[in-house]
Amino acid sequence: MKELCFSGIQPTNVVHIGNYIGAVKQWADMQHRYPCMFCIVDLHAITVPQDPATLRQNNLRLASTYLACGLDPKRSHIFLQSEVAEHTELAWILGTITKIAELERMTQFKDKSIKRGENVGVGLFTYPALMAADILLYDTTIVPVGEDQLQHLELTRTVARRFNQQFGETFIVPKSLVQETGARIMGLDDPTGKMSKSAKSSLNYIALTDSDEDILKKIKKAVTDSDGIIAYDPLTRPAVSNLMTLFHHATGITMKDLTAQYEGKGYGAFKQDLADALIAMIKPIREKIEHYMSDPASLGKILDAGRDEAKALAEAKMKIVRERVGLGR
Repeated sequence: MKELCFSGIQPTNVVHIGNYIGAVKQWADMQHRYPCMFCIVDLHAITVPQDPATLRQNNLRLASTYLACGLDPKRSHIFLQSEVAEHTELAWILGTITKIAELERMTQFKDKSIKRGENVGVGLFTYPALMAADILLYDTTIVPVGEDQLQHLELTRTVARRFNQQFGETFIVPKSLVQETGARIMGLDDPTGKMSKSAKSSLNYIALTDSDEDILKKIKKAVTDSDGIIAYDPLTRPAVSNLMTLFHHATGITMKDLTAQYEGKGYGAFKQDLADALIAMIKPIREKIEHYMSDPASLGKILDAGRDEAKALAEAKMKIVRERVGLGR
């Protein structure tokens, strides 16, 4: 069985350091070990209202971010989900064998529907069927995901097995890959909740497009724990443990060495050094994003090539799926 990695990010708001550490940085390493498909999941983005012009701009900015973070179009296919129509076709077919009770159990739907009440759309409910289609369409074997997406991936696995049982072996049942450290970066202003692009306050996250001054300001204002001790323990010291995770990914310094390095020094020196480390990591990414955004023609060629590669694979898979299901003449 040929290995293949697939993943994607929604082009909504800004891409923050949690997205980078939990996803894109990992993808850049994986592309040297597996064939990779990295999607800009703009169809998922419209499960909530979007301004069309802003969404299109966000699509390009996210593609630029992928490239700036080290994704190589010679090793990875980068494309827009909406430009490969087979995603939605397969999502409909998979939706016909996905149980309502299974979708109702999805934690993300329950959380978001509580917040939105009667304004919640059907697309948010059926989101996991589209995610399953994204993955299964390419015979994906490995899916790097954050902890919050594990439930959706498990449903993808269930739906793949169900389709295979009903219609014959068609889909590979994919496996998840979750980072041990950094899979869930928490908010700087609230370490009890995940860092979020849709947070009400920009102090919640550090964007990959933030200036050096903004990064320093956000780290200095980041919530800390009451005991003033710099030691890694997410249960009793969630705030400083979150900051230590950022420090580790920016420098490679282990939690043990960070604890020893800042013993008795307090949060002031620790935060200043953390800000310096994050600035050193983010500045070249920010500059590369600006470079790619300034050349939309070259960016378009990369997306066109990625789309064409994805389209060829998707068309071949859907031909098999339609035949198995009995669609067409």
